[in-house]
Amino acid sequence: MSHMSDSGHPSRTSRAVRHWYENELGWPTVPGTPVDLPTGLRFDVLDAPVEAGYAALRHLGPGSPVAVRADRMRILVAAGSADELPGLLDWLEWGALALDLRAIGEGRRIEAPLPPGTPTSGTPTFGTPAPGTSAPGAPRLTGTPVPVPAHTSVQTSVQTSADTALDGSQGAAVWLRPPEPGCEVEPSLPTLSALGGGVGGAPDLVRLVDTMATECHRIRLRRSCAQPLAMS
Repeated sequence: MSHMSDSGHPSRTSRAVRHWYENELGWPTVPGTPVDLPTGLRFDVLDAPVEAGYAALRHLGPGSPVAVRADRMRILVAAGSADELPGLLDWLEWGALALDLRAIGEGRRIEAPLPPGTPTSGTPTFGTPAPGTSAPGAPRLTGTPVPVPAHTSVQTSVQTSADTALDGSQGAAVWLRPPEPGCEVEPSLPTLSALGGGVGGAPDLVRLVDTMATECHRIRLRRSCAQPLAMS
């Protein structure tokens, strides 16, 4: 899908997306098409397989935004959390393992998920997780299950390189839990300062990361067991 009209201007969808983020939410956007959101300003992002993301939803408050892109879930967390993640994984004794859990923070970007109700063709529909991947507190949505390819490779514990910048068509990312216009997003985001009960009821980043790391490890073990035994 092309993002530019024949005259070289951004498509109507891109203009509508940018208007919603900048005018309805008051969020900054990155110039260019497709529309990207800078991380490290108002929020950072934890990126994990949808299975791990669904398991962690019970640790989020009702206003915590969550997006999905292909077989990945992106959970918005407090700005600065990406820098805290390596030490937090070490403290939780996950640091020595290769987990498919990524942090996207300052100086990086994510593709802007389509605003709710944006009319466009080819937008993926996400529904309940595949059998065996649901978790307590996971929302039951209409639509087809989110596919989780068995061949998805396992990444390092924290990915902080520039290749976290997304490419592809606007609409590849959609909101599972969209932000609410007129509401500041920061108070709803998981934060390390919420350990033991944060001010304003902010979700606890420690519990969120521990749950996601646990599920990522289970996914890794299942994939390892599913691989055929090497011929001797």
